[in-house]
Amino acid sequence: MDRDDRDDPFGDFFEEIERMMNEMANGNPGSEDAGFGSATHVDAYTTDDGVRLIADLPAVSKEELSLQCDGEALTISAASDRREYDETVELPVPVDEHSADATFNNGVLEVAFDRDDDSASIDLE
Repeated sequence: MDRDDRDDPFGDFFEEIERMMNEMANGNPGSEDAGFGSATHVDAYTTDDGVRLIADLPAVSKEELSLQCDGEALTISAASDRREYDETVELPVPVDEHSADATFNNGVLEVAFDRDDDSASIDLE
């Protein structure tokens, strides 16, 4: 059945939604950033004694992962046959990067840090 799209007030709206959904699923056409960005969810939050970061990294193996931390941000890098991924996540508070404890299971990366207690108190005179 043929349909006359001129009578459909939502035709352009639905086409735009479909275009945006395709971009999110496939990465931006023509963009160099076709990494895992659209398929990755990264959460960083504070706990009572530290910081915890959880990242969903589909289609990545443990051997492909590389983590770097400078105490204020964590950089997650991975290279697989299908994609390359490189993201720097600002941590909510300064951390002791040497206290990192990381696990990777079924595409989920979990990293825990102790807070950096390297702050100095100032005596008032």
